[in-house]
Order: sequence, then C-alpha cells, then structure tokens
Amino acid sequence: MTTALVILAAGKGTRMNSDTPKVLHPIAQTPMLVHTMRAGAVLSPARTVIVTGHGSEAVAKVAQVEDENAQIAVQDEQLGTAHAVAQARDALNGFEGDVVVLYGDTPFLQPETLEKMIEVRAKNDLVILGFEAADPARYGRLVMNGENLERIVEYKDASDEERAITLCNSGLLACDAQTLFALIDAVGNDNASGEYYLPDVVEIARNRGLSVTAVACDEAQTLGVNSRADLAAADTIFQSRARAELLNSGVTLMAPETVYLAADTVIGRDTVIEPNVVFGPGVTIESGATIRAFSHLEGCHVSRGAVVGPYARLRPGTELAENTRIGNFVETKNAQIAEGAKVNHLSYIGDASVGAATNIGAGTITCNYDGVMKHQTTIGENVFVGSNTMLVAPVSLGDGAMTATGTVVTRDVEPDALAVARSKQENKPGYARKLFEMLMAKKARRNKGA
Repeated sequence: MTTALVILAAGKGTRMNSDTPKVLHPIAQTPMLVHTMRAGAVLSPARTVIVTGHGSEAVAKVAQVEDENAQIAVQDEQLGTAHAVAQARDALNGFEGDVVVLYGDTPFLQPETLEKMIEVRAKNDLVILGFEAADPARYGRLVMNGENLERIVEYKDASDEERAITLCNSGLLACDAQTLFALIDAVGNDNASGEYYLPDVVEIARNRGLSVTAVACDEAQTLGVNSRADLAAADTIFQSRARAELLNSGVTLMAPETVYLAADTVIGRDTVIEPNVVFGPGVTIESGATIRAFSHLEGCHVSRGAVVGPYARLRPGTELAENTRIGNFVETKNAQIAEGAKVNHLSYIGDASVGAATNIGAGTITCNYDGVMKHQTTIGENVFVGSNTMLVAPVSLGDGAMTATGTVVTRDVEPDALAVARSKQENKPGYARKLFEMLMAKKARRNKGA
C-alpha cells in the first residue's frame, strides 16, 4: 500500500518562550521536526506534507533540506488538529493510499511502531496510536472492546472506571486518504475552544460503521515537547539511548554520561571515547580510533588508528587518514590530513592538505583568510614544519621540505628545501640589567608621587 505522511508542525509553542518555532528546537543538535521526518521515512512515503503555521518559512526551509520533495501546506489560523490535517488536502490531491498523521514535536517514534500501524490499517479503516501511561493524568483514554476502539474519552468527561484505563491517546493515526478527509469534513467545533479536534474522527467513523482500532507503544515513543524542561528531558533520553547503543556495539565510553552525541554520530567498534567529548552533526569515526578528553568534533571523518586530542577541535571538512595524530589545543577546518601525519600542539590547520608522515610543529598556523577570501595551503609528504611557522596562503611546501622555527612562509617551498624567514638575532651585553634598573627607578618615582 502506498503511504503519505502528514506532519503537523504549525504550533508556536508558547511555553517554549522562544521566537524559534517549537518544532525547530533541537534534540541532539537536530531539529525535532527532522527527527519525526526520519522516523516516518521508514515507511518510504510517496508524499510527505509538512503543515506549517508559526514561522512557516523557517520550518519549510528545514523540512526541504531534509527532504527536497517535501510539500508545504500552511495553516494560517490554528483552529485545531483536524483543521491542520485538512490543510494537506490540496497537497494530497489525487493520492490513493494510506495517510499517517504525525506530530513534529514527538521525535522518538520507532520504525516498528509505524510499520505496525500500517500493517493493522490494512485490516481496519482507521488506526489510532495509543500508549500505556505510567501516570495517565489528563490524557484522553482509549476505550477498547476487544480489538475495536469504541471511543476516545477526555479525562474531564470520563467516569471513574474510564479514568482507570491506562491506554491513552497519542493523537497519531493512520487512515485511507479519501476516508480520512471525509471524516475530517464532518468534524465540528462545538466545544469550549471553538476548535476542530482530530480525535473526533473516531466517533464519526464508528457512527458510519467503519472499523476502528488502536495500536499500542511504550510511552517514551509518544513523548511530546512543550517546554524547555521537556526539551532538556527529551535530549537526556536521546543521549542515554544513543550511548547505550554505542556501548552495545563495542565502543568504549570511559565516562558515558559526559559524552554528548549528535543524532547522526557514527562510531565504529573498538574506538575509545574519553570523558567530556562533544560530537556535533556529521561526524563519522572508524573502528579503532581514540578521541581524547574535552575534544569537540563536527562535520568530520576520523579513520582507523587516529588519535584526537585532548582539547582538540575538528571543524567541518576535516578528513583524518589512518594513524594520524591531532593533539592538544589543535584546531582543523576543511583540512585533509594524510596517513601518519601529526599536528601535535597548539596549531591551526585550515583550508589545507597535509601529506603522509608530515610533522606540523607546535604553534603552526595556516593563514588562510585575507579578510575577504579563503586560500589553500598544500603541504607535501615527509615535511617538517618547524614550531611557530606562519604559512601565508596560498602557498605550498614540497615533499621533504622543512621550515625553520619562527618562519613566515609567503612563497612556495620546493621539495627538500629549507625555508628560513626571520630577523637576525642580536645580543646586546649588559642591556638587560640597564633596562631593569631604568624601569625600577621609574616605578619608584611613580610610587613616591602617589
């Protein structure tokens, strides 16, 4: 059966107290909306419709970066969840298949849950996703009669017997497109809020003789985010799960609770991650690498046997080949470091390529930015770059070349050549003593005057 996703992402999220649309707030450095889209992608949807409202342009931009074929439907007035789904009608014009309605602020849905909803939908007209609540509180209750969902009862309208039910409504559903929009057309707004509520389709479907049932999942999958506290709690849940998965896959986390992962972090087995390491988006670590304490990695690839840190920063575009070494207080950006090369101390290597077995001395800087343009530095194989070398790009160092300590390199260095560019040292006998005596006398006069 062909499937379409309708993801509701129109809410402002007033309790977030933010100018940013609620669904764009990040969990593991990825917007909640993207988490939902990736969860839904397991169904290989033929169409994906994002219903936007508050901050529509920003939400649409994020959605279409994730899926360039995502369609946008705008809910100009937020008149309830049924009204929001109705805005997707034009985008689904001519679509024949199942529609799965998701929420952009429920990022933890698991693939097996969505697959189960589609499987059960094949035998029923309408499927609601429920969850077993540890504390049902004021959630709407799903009143079942065997396999049939009789009705959804809101807490305020429920009897004591109904309030004892722990199967609660998540708000997510699956239904044939034509049937879904026919049901929504019948939803009214005769309620205290004057809104059109999506759960009302259950009663309408039952009254029309349609088969309605529910699929249950664990409560964590339906966790919604409505406040900054919820966001922090959701991020904590994600991190705990992701760390556990890494440990189970053979990654050593020396202090798991101190390692912060992005949603797309990939780490191979037998890699060792020391305490207080932060992974930004787009990081892949091959097996057998070591990431030492207090390092920050983003948009980079680290090969087998590489050692990074401590206190290193790998920025986007960094590619580390096998058995490379990036040491303490080193920053790299858009840099390709070949096999066995070392950048050990207090250096910046940006917009550069470093050849195999090359050694970059402490304090080396690729001066890649002239205030307007970025320029490339090319360093060959088996090069020795002396400490405190400034490489003023664009510039290249040939294989086997060397730079003397403190050199400022402004033109290319041929292979096997030594580059020296620094002022001649002069020692002036007795000048240090004379200078200190002069300064001490000046300080004494100043203190006497005070």
